[in-house]
Amino acid sequence: MLHNSNVLASIPLAHSTKLSESYDTLKLVLEKIKYHEHDWQICGDLKVIGLLLGQQGGYTKYPSFLCEWDSRARDKHWDTVHWPEREQLQPRSKNVSKVSLVDREKILLPPLHIKLGMMKEFVKALDRNSPCFQYLCTKFSILSHAKIREGTFDGPQIRKLMVDDSFTDTMTEIEEDAWNAFTEVVKKFLGDIKDPLYKEIVRNMLDKFKLLGCNMSLKLHFLASRLGYVPPNLGAVSEEQGERFHQDLKDVERRYQGHWDVNMMADYCWSIARDDPSRQHSRTLRTHKF
Repeated sequence: MLHNSNVLASIPLAHSTKLSESYDTLKLVLEKIKYHEHDWQICGDLKVIGLLLGQQGGYTKYPSFLCEWDSRARDKHWDTVHWPEREQLQPRSKNVSKVSLVDREKILLPPLHIKLGMMKEFVKALDRNSPCFQYLCTKFSILSHAKIREGTFDGPQIRKLMVDDSFTDTMTEIEEDAWNAFTEVVKKFLGDIKDPLYKEIVRNMLDKFKLLGCNMSLKLHFLASRLGYVPPNLGAVSEEQGERFHQDLKDVERRYQGHWDVNMMADYCWSIARDDPSRQHSRTLRTHKF
């Protein structure tokens, strides 16, 4: 559960280390929280959205829940903008295997995962021997070479690169144009403020990515063909806190070393309360100056 505008911390409702991320598990969760009595809007990664809508997993031919975008027709990806609409998600048709658990109109496109997908395609298009790619390997030496090669970066790492002038110094002219267009989309479209000329900004980035040699992924397809489906204020509906929850809980799980129980969740919730700067604590740290 996310607070409007993501001002306050997220509220974890449940956590399991045994249940798999599957259609049946999500169906159970929706029943337990009585989702259909509230019909909340949903913002999550595209894998979870696909499970909620009963779509097949993996690299399917029709991965989009909005249209019949053909992921295998690579020769049409950059030139074709309008694809046939999906009238409904019918089981056993167009890569839909089960009945949808939620209304498709309640789904929000995930801005953070779209940004991560853009970054992934940018990095995958780089020459592995180029100074730009080698700089990434040096700057994030803690990451495995496989992760860097696939462009698997998180939000804080991308923000570090966006303010790193040394990174742009290693780029060719085509790479720098694509990177500058990417940062402009992040700042003027995927954040709290949507620029009035956001359509031209997104179109410019897609043109630069095409010139760089990037592949058209599902997330880039949403930017190319489905801008009208994006809500006005992406910063208020971002799934970034959900991703932060995964990262924070991973640290808590490591600390408990397999003894995962209600105490672990209580520890996490208490850490959220401690992070509130306006909260008064009974024990405070007193510093003395000499």
